[in-house]
Amino acid sequence: MLQDDGSSSVTSSSPLQNFPMMSLSPNFGGSPYQWLKDLKSEDRGLYLIHLLLTSANHVANGNLENANIALDQISHLASPNGDTMQRIASYFAESLADRILRSWNGIYKALNSTKLRVVSEDILVKKMFFEYFPFLKVASVIANQAIIEAMEGEKMVHIVDLNASEPLQWRALLQDLSARPEGPPHLRITGIHQQKQVLEQIAHVLTEEAEKLDIPFQFHQVVSKLENLDIEKLRVKTGEALAISSVMQLHTLLAHDDEPQKKSPLGFKHLNGLHLQRAILNQNTLGDLLEKETTTNVFSPGNESASSSPLSSTASTKMDGFLHALWGLSPKVMVVTEQDSNHNGTTLMERLSESLYFYAALFDCLEFTLQRTSLERLKVEKMLFGEEIKNIVACEGGERKERHEKLDKWFQRFDGAGFANVPLSYYSMLQARRLLQSYSCEGYKIKEENGSVVICWHDRALFSVSAWRCRR
Repeated sequence: MLQDDGSSSVTSSSPLQNFPMMSLSPNFGGSPYQWLKDLKSEDRGLYLIHLLLTSANHVANGNLENANIALDQISHLASPNGDTMQRIASYFAESLADRILRSWNGIYKALNSTKLRVVSEDILVKKMFFEYFPFLKVASVIANQAIIEAMEGEKMVHIVDLNASEPLQWRALLQDLSARPEGPPHLRITGIHQQKQVLEQIAHVLTEEAEKLDIPFQFHQVVSKLENLDIEKLRVKTGEALAISSVMQLHTLLAHDDEPQKKSPLGFKHLNGLHLQRAILNQNTLGDLLEKETTTNVFSPGNESASSSPLSSTASTKMDGFLHALWGLSPKVMVVTEQDSNHNGTTLMERLSESLYFYAALFDCLEFTLQRTSLERLKVEKMLFGEEIKNIVACEGGERKERHEKLDKWFQRFDGAGFANVPLSYYSMLQARRLLQSYSCEGYKIKEENGSVVICWHDRALFSVSAWRCRR
């Protein structure tokens, strides 16, 4: 904390008081980083944030020698098996190192040429995320209720799932539709996914469930990436009542408006080092530090960011064209779930600070859910969160797919494409709250925002769910 005269109240024995004087030299104190071992847990967390931001600043300005020294120090403090801050620092440091390597195409390609992405592992880790976190379960409950309300009295219902990776949502919907007073409709689901085996597994599960419930049912498979989707393959028929579901997919389309700029990954704005160090001295938590950073100009994006950041405009040729194509199908309802955070800033430092907030909350959720030694936790953190962090921090241009944006940006995009917001019902909110209460954890919360729902960890918004209809 600060004294009235502006001086720090950190005691003279705290290593943090010496941050402004600490050299990044590996020979500090005569022994490489020996003093790091003496840091207390809280001080270690703060210094890890300091090192991450310092390293990012060096990476952005092409000062690779100092970036290397800072990353080396991080390696002595961070651990994928440690506390929340140690784990987060491990993945952000890896991402910064990956960004450096990408500036040497030959080295980067050689190091990654033999890496294998196992599809079954990717599917498994996404199932783990669905299982261990309530976010997508809450989103599916809200989405299903919005679909049921929109399809009241309809006899022919067609649902298009833009990311058909999990059958549980639609199995629950089949059960709900079977209980309709007027009887179930004829239901057709079109699932879109780039892996045929995923669609086949979903088709098997849902067909069995429909037979058990005696519901007329068809599952139509479209093997495609979302950006390459041919709308005609959805086979929307006259007389069908159409619903569209998108779960954490639309943001990937924003990458196509940033090709092929191919700027060097190195080359962004400077952090003000003195303000950064003072902020670290005067803050006690990651959230406090980042709040201080954004409110006291620890980082100022400057003119480049102000003029070209996606925050200043929602214009996106690919996204606008896709939404207009969906509008042309005249859906009765479209339900959208997205990460509710701004990870689509132009500069590295914008994205780094925002993603630190976001993933700190997700890692904190896991701290309350799984043991630190849990293999499942390690897989979710490394294979899901770690890969997303790497994409946000290390990639540029069309390779940067994780372009998450806040709910207000999606309101602007949908409004511009001819959609009107459908306020989510009181009953859907009630169901969502009951589901969260079943987790016996006070950290999970939901709040209503302009007729939509934002799912939070404490006060940190993480995911949004909104519903839309065609505006004629």
